Amino acid sequence: MPSITFVHPDGRAQRIDARDGESAMQAATRHDLGGILAECGGNAMCATCHVYVDEGWLARLPAMGDDEDALLDGAAAERRANSRLSCQIKLAADLDGLVLNLPDRQL
Repeated sequence: MPSITFVHPDGRAQRIDARDGESAMQAATRHDLGGILAECGGNAMCATCHVYVDEGWLARLPAMGDDEDALLDGAAAERRANSRLSCQIKLAADLDGLVLNLPDRQL
């Protein structure tokens, strides 16, 4: 069971346990994590699950798809080189300890 640490904009870190195969967004919403709105329910149709992937983890994730790339252009918070949609980050044992930073807003 992989764990994820979400770092809130105020610097507070919140570690949650995830299930293999679920997305980081699903794990966050299942744990009622504030900062991930997930308005489209993980269907990659909005950008309200935007996160900043910790630089040490970025290379371990699969490449971003065209749809995710386009959606991130409309994210409410600043888009950065390490921006991803948490609904597109599928969790497995090799991502145990993943660190995701939450933006200051999703809307």
